[in-house]
Amino acid sequence: MSFAEGRGPLRGIRILDLTQMLAGPYCTMLLGDLGAEVLKVEAPAGDGARQFGPFHPEDHERHYGGYFQSINRGKQSIAVDLKAPEGVAFVRRLAGTCDVLVENFREGVLDRMGLGYEELAEDYPRLVYAAVRGFGDRRTGESPYADWPAFDLTAQAMGGFLSITGEPDQPMKSGPGIGDIFPGTLLAVGILAALQERERSGLGQFVDVAMYDAVLALSERLVHQHAYTGEVPGRTGNEHPLLSPFDVLATSDGHVTVASPSDAHWVTLCEAMGRPELATDPRFADNGSRVANAEAVRAACGAWTAQRTTAEVVAVLGGRVPVGPVNDMAAIAADPHAAAREMIVSLPHPGASTPVAVAGAPVKLTRTPSVVDRRAPLLSEHAREIAALAGYDDEALDHLVRAGVVTIDEKEVDGCNH
Repeated sequence: MSFAEGRGPLRGIRILDLTQMLAGPYCTMLLGDLGAEVLKVEAPAGDGARQFGPFHPEDHERHYGGYFQSINRGKQSIAVDLKAPEGVAFVRRLAGTCDVLVENFREGVLDRMGLGYEELAEDYPRLVYAAVRGFGDRRTGESPYADWPAFDLTAQAMGGFLSITGEPDQPMKSGPGIGDIFPGTLLAVGILAALQERERSGLGQFVDVAMYDAVLALSERLVHQHAYTGEVPGRTGNEHPLLSPFDVLATSDGHVTVASPSDAHWVTLCEAMGRPELATDPRFADNGSRVANAEAVRAACGAWTAQRTTAEVVAVLGGRVPVGPVNDMAAIAADPHAAAREMIVSLPHPGASTPVAVAGAPVKLTRTPSVVDRRAPLLSEHAREIAALAGYDDEALDHLVRAGVVTIDEKEVDGCNH
């Protein structure tokens, strides 16, 4: 099946992807998994994420690593030099064939090239133009940090996540890059909203997500706690300041999470632990009382879990109260849930004799399911196909190649012409 035929609920939607690294590519990956056709325009040297490992040991040419494969699966690639006027003209023409343009350049970069929203909207009024940056775009709100560069860690810090994550004397960043991934996810939501609105108005619009804003929205408890209590929320380790028990507890061979803040769950937990007297202890009468006596709750629960393996704790509590083992990747790979939900999928990798695993699509639909079955593209693998979409025949494309505006490499890799 060709890319243009598409599959999934977004089939027929074409995305012009001018993003790199994580936040933007994650957004367009989500849309691609849902069936959109994603045209990835890269610099002649390629998206910098191509150089991030881990690399497959059989991919001796290091076409790309697992990082790039994971978030660029299913896309088509063309390398275009946007420093050349002909490269800008190429992308401008290509934009006219697309429903959505997504970019994560520093604010103003594409405007100075002649690829800003206003210029493209004048020619293509139905185009949805979406951007994700550290501190947003002036079109939706002027930030004093608009010119600052930002990474995932920057957003986690400034958006408040680090202020409530970790031990009291030590902030702790999240394991996944939520300062990129969550903004990218919200941008996909914004794009879908703009496409839906276009069905009514016939017009596209500018969609903007700031990484700072997204992390603040993710950390929403910060705002309402401060507003309602006047307090500045702090870090409480693995405990929850408003719920108890709601914790990560040590077992004899690992860790397990136990969350039973409702009175009904608390009674069930006490009975399961063989400690029914705790359910009638006035110190633990309700969630507010348990929060006030959180250390005693933690000590009682922790003493019980410490004497049992993680599997034993889960066997006793599973299905009765919210409980979950702290899984590492080996445990997830063996978990029947991940297999049943197709959350680990295999894709081919250039030069590799066997497929590699990536995370599956979490959005499930019954009639038009998400599909993850195409590997990430080699650099400029689809140059001729994408050029044809923009109205360039082989002669015109060859001119751009000779001028160094478009990079094209048509050698064979794994039997796939690119």
